[in-house]
Amino acid sequence: MSFSTQLISSFTANANVENAKPMAAYMKDNFEFLGIKAQDRKELFKQALQLNKTEVKEDFRLIAKELYAMLEREYQYCAVDMLVKQWPKHFVQQDIELIEYFIVTKSWWDSVDPLAKYVLGSYLKQFPDETDQVVERFAKSDNMWMNRSAILFQLGYKKETDAALLFSLCDNFSYSKEFFIQKAIGWALREYAKTNADTVREFVNAANLKPLSVREALKNI
Repeated sequence: MSFSTQLISSFTANANVENAKPMAAYMKDNFEFLGIKAQDRKELFKQALQLNKTEVKEDFRLIAKELYAMLEREYQYCAVDMLVKQWPKHFVQQDIELIEYFIVTKSWWDSVDPLAKYVLGSYLKQFPDETDQVVERFAKSDNMWMNRSAILFQLGYKKETDAALLFSLCDNFSYSKEFFIQKAIGWALREYAKTNADTVREFVNAANLKPLSVREALKNI
């Protein structure tokens, strides 16, 4: 039995209609759910993974695309978990096109944020010469989730953060009325403030950020 077949079988057997409705409502009814709670989903995913380790290791990109084609959101969660675990060990330079595909497909914060931090961020660490052109393309995109990913990809970089790039992106999107962009700016700045609070405070005081971004950025300093 393949990984996908095993997972679908397990998920179908553990679907819970009563859970599905509030789970969908929490995600603004953008997606349908099977109603499998996170802890159970992760355990079923782990079981399927253990039974198909070789297949997943060799074909995780294809499997993730198959899971993204499934209707229910739990399958995309498993795809993201798989990509976060498998991909950073096996990047090739042309993977950026596939990274972009996953970011812009069935996009919402619950899938985009881990992809931005753990996949895009790891990719650009491995291929730093790609950073300028990738970030520029993402930042200039009409797709808001690509914009958000450009702002967030340095989450976890700590002392390796390119502060000039971060501040430039925050400044460029400071006009945005989009909640998810304002929130991303604040989150990215708050995270970097753990490493360099004074610099973040100086930037926020000088920049013309939206109130939400300011509140989020300065929340812990």
